[in-house]
Amino acid sequence: MAKQILIRPVITEKATKLADKRNTYAFVVNKEVNKIEIRNAVEKMFNVSVDSVNTAVMPGKPKSRNTKTAIIRGTKSSYKKAYVTLTPGETIDLFGGTEE
Repeated sequence: MAKQILIRPVITEKATKLADKRNTYAFVVNKEVNKIEIRNAVEKMFNVSVDSVNTAVMPGKPKSRNTKTAIIRGTKSSYKKAYVTLTPGETIDLFGGTEE
């Protein structure tokens, strides 16, 4: 059974600015993979050449909610994020559409 390496792209204002200015794309990845596996997965999936990969483990945030009988407390799961910088001239079309 092969593990899924790339889970989803990160589509935020910060990630969009990085893609436009520095040719860097952000992905949520499996916590167990390393930078070499991330590089190979991006190159194979998007048919681009990767310049560098930086990773960060994002900690889980505490959450609570009130019910009629008690306050339920817990935490969201932590996750790993990868910032993938492509070589100059390469791009990834995350939205799959054409610009008009």
